[in-house]
Amino acid sequence: MAGSIVALLVSAFVTGALARFAVPGPDPMPAWLTVVIGLGGSLIGWGIVYAAIGPNASWVGIASFLAAVVLVIAYRVLVQKRALWGPSAYRFPQRGVGVEQYRERLSRAGIDPDKIGAAMTPLPGQPQPAAKQPVPAAGDPTDNPAHYLQLLEELHDAGVLSDEEFGAARMRLLERLRA
Repeated sequence: MAGSIVALLVSAFVTGALARFAVPGPDPMPAWLTVVIGLGGSLIGWGIVYAAIGPNASWVGIASFLAAVVLVIAYRVLVQKRALWGPSAYRFPQRGVGVEQYRERLSRAGIDPDKIGAAMTPLPGQPQPAAKQPVPAAGDPTDNPAHYLQLLEELHDAGVLSDEEFGAARMRLLERLRA
């Protein structure tokens, strides 16, 4: 009896945790809420499969997972009042069960919870981050010899340079580096 209850709780925790991973972005919640979501998803999934096709273990597992995902989505929309996708889905939530405790723990660890996911989407009124400029390729091979050697090897591997041409180009680069 006790073994069955422990197995049920572990199964519910795994189902709830997988459902949380299926929805993008952080969903901080206590372990007991993860178990409740897993149990709720399992019961809903079992009921749907039993009503539709009868007892079938593989379909119950799939339906339980999908029902738990729907419960996580409902929690995010109704309780946390957050987006489901897009850059704002990756921001740390402001409300929810246990969120305030997680925010305090992150602050004590020196992490600003409001900066989690902030690099993905600026808040309204914030300036847009400047796009990184690509590093231009150096005109002189001695500026970046490793890159130049890699290019020579790629050309050699592709058959553009013969063995003799590859060796000669490599020797010219090494001589220029010695000078």
